[in-house]
Amino acid sequence: MTFIVNFLFSMFSTIAFSVITNIPRRAFLACGFTGALGWMTFWILQTYFGQNIGIANFLGALVIGLVSIFFSRTMHMPVIVFNVPSLVPLVPGGPAYMAVRFMMDQHFTEAMQKVVVVLVTSGAIAIGFMFTNLIERALKRTRSNFQTK
Repeated sequence: MTFIVNFLFSMFSTIAFSVITNIPRRAFLACGFTGALGWMTFWILQTYFGQNIGIANFLGALVIGLVSIFFSRTMHMPVIVFNVPSLVPLVPGGPAYMAVRFMMDQHFTEAMQKVVVVLVTSGAIAIGFMFTNLIERALKRTRSNFQTK
């Protein structure tokens, strides 16, 4: 049951952010599905496999990037149309808020712990997208090499 609830809420949050950011209507379901797959990758790795937050976010961002490339090719739209809304479930908003709150309450040790979580999460997401970009470039280069021969 929690699997279905996580999938549906992550899909809904991605579609809602797609509406806010003015994504074309025909891409709403693809964006929602991409965001849900990224979140489910993160959630399954954290819940069932006990992976740390960095690895789970890295693989979630990697899945989002790869699925975004697939949908961009099939729907003839830019990749960023699918990337930006799909990141919403992975963004570390809660820890960022708690870091600021702990700083305001002058609990600096707890604040630094939350800042580290935010930095690891955002860094893992960025590295996941970088790897996706490298994979896409390698596939394009390989495809162009085969076509020229």
